Amino acid sequence: MTPTSERSAARASNWILATGGVFMAVATICGALGAHALPGRLTPGELQIYETAVRFQFFQALGLLVLGTVARGGYSSGLHAAALLLVGGIVAFCGSLYLLAFHITLGAPLVVGLTTPLGGILLIGGWVMFAVASWRSRRPV
Repeated sequence: MTPTSERSAARASNWILATGGVFMAVATICGALGAHALPGRLTPGELQIYETAVRFQFFQALGLLVLGTVARGGYSSGLHAAALLLVGGIVAFCGSLYLLAFHITLGAPLVVGLTTPLGGILLIGGWVMFAVASWRSRRPV
């Protein structure tokens, strides 16, 4: 890889790393709230939904950090697509679970409820895209 392409890959992966870091920070805040402020305010079922959202957000944000690190070695359109799918999946899947835990349906409970599986599909798609991009890569990952 040439010095110019290395700099380009590093710059291009910065948004993935920054987004992963922000999602990690938000997951940490949400986890602390779930452990200290929400028990007694949410039912056990609501708290379980909330904890699922936090757990998935942590794992997927960690995945974004890994993807961003891999992208530093050689950014590709496949890695870009994988990152976009993961970001969309985190927002849709985890976001809808947070809303459901607090019974915030925005006047459309069916839409919020259907957003959760759509977000899951985006997350799965992001990881499949990462696998495909890694497989097609001409460099060792």
